[in-house]
Amino acid sequence: LDLIPNLWTFINMAEDQAAGETTDYFGTTFSIEDEDHTLANSLRFFLNKNPHVSFCGYSMPHPSEELVNIRVQTTGEVSATQALRNACEDLKEVCDHVRLSFQQALQQYKAAQPAQ
Repeated sequence: LDLIPNLWTFINMAEDQAAGETTDYFGTTFSIEDEDHTLANSLRFFLNKNPHVSFCGYSMPHPSEELVNIRVQTTGEVSATQALRNACEDLKEVCDHVRLSFQQALQQYKAAQPAQ
């Protein structure tokens, strides 16, 4: 399951750009194209569960635009990019678990049904 390819590409580019810099960015706004409230609210949930994140919120500039701005402010123990990466990984784990649980339940249901 490739959860959010645009976001992974974006994070990898941000990390590559920051690799040569001595400053860690503890507050960053990420703009993610081709996404909506579904992803943004899920990431906001996982970011807010992180004890190293002091603030997280998102906005969509306009309903007709497929663009989400996610603001992440950390306590300084991790960078905003790392916090977002961790939230993406947590979200992916939850999605994988839901998919596996669904597939197992579907198999059990089909096995319990008489052949037609």
